[in-house]
Amino acid sequence: MDAARQRLRRYHPLPGRELVVHGRQCAGQATSFSALLRSLDFYRASCDEVVARDYLGFKLSGQEGSMCNDGVVRRLQPDVEMVLMEMAAMDLPLMESMAVPEARAFYTQLSATRPPGPDVGEIVDGVLPGATGDLAYRLYLPPTPGPHPVVVYFHGGGWVVGDAVSDDPLCRDLCVRSDAILISANYRHAPEHRFPAAVDDAMAAVRWVADNAEALGGQPGQLAVCGWSAGGGLASVVCQHARDMDGPHIVGQALLTPSTDGDMARASFEECADGYRLTTPLVRWFFDHYIDAADRSDPRFAPLRAADLSGLPPAIVVTAEFDPIRDDGDAYAAALQAAGVPTEHIRARGHTHMSVTMVDVVVSGAPIRARIADALRGFFVPTRTPEPAA
Repeated sequence: MDAARQRLRRYHPLPGRELVVHGRQCAGQATSFSALLRSLDFYRASCDEVVARDYLGFKLSGQEGSMCNDGVVRRLQPDVEMVLMEMAAMDLPLMESMAVPEARAFYTQLSATRPPGPDVGEIVDGVLPGATGDLAYRLYLPPTPGPHPVVVYFHGGGWVVGDAVSDDPLCRDLCVRSDAILISANYRHAPEHRFPAAVDDAMAAVRWVADNAEALGGQPGQLAVCGWSAGGGLASVVCQHARDMDGPHIVGQALLTPSTDGDMARASFEECADGYRLTTPLVRWFFDHYIDAADRSDPRFAPLRAADLSGLPPAIVVTAEFDPIRDDGDAYAAALQAAGVPTEHIRARGHTHMSVTMVDVVVSGAPIRARIADALRGFFVPTRTPEPAA
């Protein structure tokens, strides 16, 4: 570090005064280091690392010219790494070591500590008819006048944990950003209800919302689906079923770090096996509770295995760099594109399976959620406002 500081002084225009580095990478892309007040020690460690690596990623200018040491500053986003370090310091138990009731209680407890997310216009809790019985839903209305397009959302949790309200901050955020009604629909969970129970319920929920869009304050025919993790897989399967069953009409699909295949031999399962909260052993734990190994090539579980992906709704697929199921999502986005489906694929550099969903905690996830919301807006056909009579 001393050598780096000596080199820095050569470019310092005014010795004895503090140098302000604007953080512009040589390639011209903005670089920012932000820290929450409670994490100044982490922020200092990040800055010290940059200095120790000869100001990697920064362009420095002074009386003796300029210096640029280009490259990747940190692979993990600083705020993502901060969260991982704080959670590691808490020494939390591994969910895959728990019985299912304990895992559900643990997941609920963790969810309760999150910031609430933005205010929406109104929240309505209700029930809808599932494949075999009533399912809970939570409806989020935007603060703007309606009627609005409608998004049916499926929560994450590996088909085992979570419910219609467990992704509440994310649902609030997407509702406000997309200016659409968002309906988070529950589905039956494993191991009490194994594959394909969740798929049957997801399809029932989409049909019911499509049939009742106007009564819910929505615009008939303006229906999209969205999901995170296991819910992203359900959203993709629903689109395939709706295509094959002649409805309901779905105008777009937004898949956030989706589970789309049962093949755990992909490289990301080894590269990101541990250390990023969703671990490869936890994915296996989810799979084992939800579905028999013999059924894991079924397209209702592994939509990537479908014989035909053509004719599906336009898609946005978000995958995270540090995610065991990253390669699943990458492969599904590529397969959609190859089948002629308009697909935007966002590779969330420096993010984990969960970090993009951490509203008001991981600030670097906000631009990605904004792009998801922009895609949702783009799926919907603008409704023409009637001109006043002459």
